[in-house]
Amino acid sequence: MTEADGLADAVAGVPKNRREVEPWLDALVNGNRFTIAVFFPLVGALMLVGSAEGWAVIPEPLRFNPPFLVFGTIVMAAPMLVGVLPTLGRRALGGLGLLTAYTYLIEYVGVTTGWPYGFFEYGVSLGPMIGGIPAALPVFFIPLVLNAYLLCLLLLGDRAASRLARLAVVIPAVVTMDLVLDPAAVSLGFWAYDAGGVFYGVPLSNFAGWVLSAIVAVGVLDLSLDQSGLFDRLHRCKFMLDDMVSFVILWGAINAWFGNWLPVAVAVAFGLGVLRAKQFDVGLLRPSTGVYLPRVVDTDHEP
Repeated sequence: MTEADGLADAVAGVPKNRREVEPWLDALVNGNRFTIAVFFPLVGALMLVGSAEGWAVIPEPLRFNPPFLVFGTIVMAAPMLVGVLPTLGRRALGGLGLLTAYTYLIEYVGVTTGWPYGFFEYGVSLGPMIGGIPAALPVFFIPLVLNAYLLCLLLLGDRAASRLARLAVVIPAVVTMDLVLDPAAVSLGFWAYDAGGVFYGVPLSNFAGWVLSAIVAVGVLDLSLDQSGLFDRLHRCKFMLDDMVSFVILWGAINAWFGNWLPVAVAVAFGLGVLRAKQFDVGLLRPSTGVYLPRVVDTDHEP
């Protein structure tokens, strides 16, 4: 085989359109579930705790390294993002765009005025900062809301056909996820509230603010997403909630290190919810021999 032939084969294996990209991504995520859902959050927890505690084994350039933080978040969110992708149409993309704008707006208002979360300041750069807020903020926030939305759809079963039931369950679920996230983030020094707080350094005003943000975010998603498409996808694609597994491992472990035991219990409850929804097989908790890279087969030209 000549060099030109090898290049041609490589180019032929690259997906060229959405019809090819979606199954390629499915195979990529499905072949690397342990690495994404277990290995990444475990390493992330060690790196974050080591950075906060000043462990000598974590070199200074790697401590709270912003590109690593964003990259790790995207990798762990990949199963959910890839799972949702085939259901996204123009209305859903418009809703996600609106939610992205809201994420920046409410965070800017929060940083500059203290409303609705309470006055706080970032102590760690979570990637490039614009106007005092992380440019990658939607990467951190939107997957969290989507994870809660997908988990609740599964746990509600037939009752999820009711919009009122969806909103009544998903909104509290999003706020409850922050009971895990915020105490761990404060313990790490990601951000700090000027007046401190009664819940592991987090003020009650923060959770009141999350109620507002959850109402807006869940409301926008519920009006924008194709619920029937999501139901079908959830039952055919078993890795869609792997990011929730990563959330439980990462933030549960960090909270455990700092002795935040109530957030640990809440994280475990979310993990049990994923298992009850039968979206994560404990038999998958074994490392693969390497990264699985799928090859796209053009079925239109098969003999």
